[in-house]
Amino acid sequence: MIRSILILLCFSVMLGCASSKKATSSSASSVFISNKSENDGSSYEKAIVIEEKTESAGVAAEYEWIRKNYPGSQSGGQALTFKDKTPYDILDIVTASGEKKKIYFNIANYFGKF
Repeated sequence: MIRSILILLCFSVMLGCASSKKATSSSASSVFISNKSENDGSSYEKAIVIEEKTESAGVAAEYEWIRKNYPGSQSGGQALTFKDKTPYDILDIVTASGEKKKIYFNIANYFGKF
């Protein structure tokens, strides 16, 4: 069961983005993300909390956050991890200035919910 969910999650993520596409800004957004200012995505402890309730909306919210906070960046990869039984997505990006970063997202609100 867990394996099927992980495979489906990976498949939906791959459909939602291409690894070499540039992120662009979007004017229309219904992304629900925690507004805690200390959450900058730089670590598990400062992970961006995605408030969406379904996989497709949650993945879209992650990429929308990156587009808004790192315009012109390129995605480099993604990993699903768990810390203290909480699921996290870690997205690798290269900023417009060439800096490599890992962005942490707490996905507990939507993980496994279709």
